[in-house]
Amino acid sequence: MVAMDLPPPNPAAWDYVRSVLQQLTSSYHSAPLLTAAFLALIVLGLFAALRITIGFVLAVYKYFLRPGKNLKSLGSWAVVTGATDGIGRAYCDALAKRGINLVLISRTPAKLETTASELTSRFKVQLKMVQADFAKADADTWARISASLKDLDVGLLINNVGLSYEYPEFFDLLDEGRIDDLIQINVVATTKMSHIVLPIMKQKRRGAIVNIGSAAATVVPSSPLLSVYAGTKAYIDQLSRSLSVEYASSNITIQNQAPLFVATKMSKIRRPTLQAPSPATWVRSAMCHIGYEAVSCPYWVHAVMWNVIAAVPKPLINAYVLGFHLSLRKRALKKKTAATKQQ
Repeated sequence: MVAMDLPPPNPAAWDYVRSVLQQLTSSYHSAPLLTAAFLALIVLGLFAALRITIGFVLAVYKYFLRPGKNLKSLGSWAVVTGATDGIGRAYCDALAKRGINLVLISRTPAKLETTASELTSRFKVQLKMVQADFAKADADTWARISASLKDLDVGLLINNVGLSYEYPEFFDLLDEGRIDDLIQINVVATTKMSHIVLPIMKQKRRGAIVNIGSAAATVVPSSPLLSVYAGTKAYIDQLSRSLSVEYASSNITIQNQAPLFVATKMSKIRRPTLQAPSPATWVRSAMCHIGYEAVSCPYWVHAVMWNVIAAVPKPLINAYVLGFHLSLRKRALKKKTAATKQQ
């Protein structure tokens, strides 16, 4: 090896380092509270970084690695309300693909027949159809639905049927009939259907109920101009949370699945995008979340959006949502006026 001559240490540099160390030492003795506060900030920073890291790892596991439940083990039959369109129809396809028999509940007989025909042509499952207009449901309606489920091994209920506004509107300008329908379809139907199937599930000590909620109640702090719709979905959120605790000892899971935007007739989004997926894409993710958390935002892109929204100050979100809904209202009224003139 070749010996190398190292340069002699610089006395001035060593004096500087020594003075800095002396200052730090004297600061520690003269200001212990300041030093303790500094150390506390470091600990808090490390804790925050650890929390973010753990949250990220858990999110990756939940959305990409966690296996879905064996839904067929809950029972051989599933009940789906609003079964002929949108998310409800996509759930029918996904469940039938797994060999689960279906009770289809919807308002329009022709759509029920078409949906049943398409499902039986693709999947080897049994089907039952129940025609029910939940906006006009009475005691006879609920008795008829209950009778149709008699002696069936019902393990899963998808409470999908729902109604929103024609377009965002101020509360005092809402049609009274629309208010009644929103409450009947979004609140009463979900409550009654859950009340019908829970005794079946409780008796055999297994089952799952999925209530389709909305970001309008679960994700954003407020939904101005969609107040009644958001209020009904907030009911769904709290009902799901409470029932999930109430029936955990009976091995029954109740879950609120809260989507943001999905390309359905109700949302009036025609073309699917990454942020507004097709019902089939959304349900593909949602199926893997059944039986887990009481409140779920099952589509990973929506989950990212949810976390971003949660990090933004509420007044800013409220202002944005209000402006967005006002623009939708303005556009809808303009189209409505143009259509009236053409008549």
